[in-house]
Amino acid sequence: MGKPTGFMDYHRETSKAESPKTRISHFNEFHTHLPKEKQQLQGARCMECGVPFCQAGMNISGMASGCPLHNLIPEWNDLVYTGNWEQAYNRLKKTNNFPEFTSRVCPALCEAACTCGLNGDAVSTKENEYAIIENAYAEGLAAPNPPKVRTGKKVAVVGSGPSGLACADQLNKRGHLVTVFERSDRIGGLLMYGIPNMKLEKHIIDRKIKVMAEEGVTFVTSTDVGKDVKAARLLADYDKVVLCCGASNPRDIKAPGRDAKGIYFAVDFLTQTTKSLLDSDLKDGNFVSAKGKDVIIIGGGDTGNDCVGTSIRHGAKSVTQIEMMPKAPDKRAENNPWPEWPKVCKTDYGQEEAIAGFGHDPRIYESTVKEFIKDKKGDLKAVKIVKLAWEKNPETGRMDMKEVPGSEQILDAQLVLIAAGFLGSEKYVTDAFKVETNERTNVKTAPGEYKTSVEHVFTAGDMHRGQSLVVWAIREGREVARAVDLSLMGYSNLYIQ
Repeated sequence: MGKPTGFMDYHRETSKAESPKTRISHFNEFHTHLPKEKQQLQGARCMECGVPFCQAGMNISGMASGCPLHNLIPEWNDLVYTGNWEQAYNRLKKTNNFPEFTSRVCPALCEAACTCGLNGDAVSTKENEYAIIENAYAEGLAAPNPPKVRTGKKVAVVGSGPSGLACADQLNKRGHLVTVFERSDRIGGLLMYGIPNMKLEKHIIDRKIKVMAEEGVTFVTSTDVGKDVKAARLLADYDKVVLCCGASNPRDIKAPGRDAKGIYFAVDFLTQTTKSLLDSDLKDGNFVSAKGKDVIIIGGGDTGNDCVGTSIRHGAKSVTQIEMMPKAPDKRAENNPWPEWPKVCKTDYGQEEAIAGFGHDPRIYESTVKEFIKDKKGDLKAVKIVKLAWEKNPETGRMDMKEVPGSEQILDAQLVLIAAGFLGSEKYVTDAFKVETNERTNVKTAPGEYKTSVEHVFTAGDMHRGQSLVVWAIREGREVARAVDLSLMGYSNLYIQ
């Protein structure tokens, strides 16, 4: 697709970001995207691969390579190049319910697997996707399109994150009557409160929810299923129930002094900031503030980076990010060849802002917290960390992490944010529906299926597969919708891939 010589004729060009010192003054998205004419030339760089790994979505060496949604990437890259924006949108929406989300927050597994990236720069697929969906809204192509026929079947979806929304969107298109229950005050789940505004402005979510509502999806907020509404009530009122409640149990750090005041889970910190931002532009003070504080963030992943960026916007005195793993190489290692996901060091927006503001990378690698140190009032005043080293266990043959004797270090800290990942589904929900869970507390199903141990109850997303990416949640939402449709109608015409 695209232009056969496009990858040689045109260099990769992407959106321009505001300088770190400028963008930390606000919580808005901070990229200026290419004009349509230049974006079309980026579509020309797609090189008509014989085997388009970008859309494969396969596991290679235990890691995803290419798009899990199997987006028809070469097709719509070509359509971008030729200026056929409407058809590009039609091909994109065939596999992806929410390109307005993925084009902003997805790590672009497609680009990591792009053949151009083997010996040069990958095609800017993620930004081509952004251009397609934003043009679709501007031209009225993404307007509501309610189903012409209703089946009369009723489905309850519990949870309004990306998997729940994808499930609801698919089932509604099929003609079923879908109600989405959300325990928070706004629809979006992880998208709304787990991802900071500077990565995904919330009016983008509201825009899509408005379309879905006009297409017939019913949204119920501030309703905690399992507490406010009994599971038996849903099972009595609806033909099927789909649990898409996420992996909501944050992993804790069990170290002496954990009861000190000033230690919070990252998800609570980010949620409070976003809610206060939306409610009052942070004027109500209903959030944990990092202003003037030495902040320690435990965890080196995307959530940890979001905490770095948010803390800096609060006005933190200093920000340090503790990472247990060693620093990844700056370039692909020989044992990590294309098209595997590149295990390289990524300096994300929050870390860029820390470097610009404090003069150094905030990350300390191969370290962990050994003790939280309190003052006489019980407030956090410092954190003791220790270096880690990998050693081979002679009994198991596995590599274990061991503390390095004498490597302890005391860091000032009045605020600690734990961003160490999530452990699985919340017990009160699984208990309410009496569904079986596995050893990781994810809701159990047969391999490759979405039906739980309880009749008429299905599950999808992080609650089913464990903590993962938005794009995987959308994929599972689409697949569970097809499974539900099959169980309701005996056949399904819902397209997955």
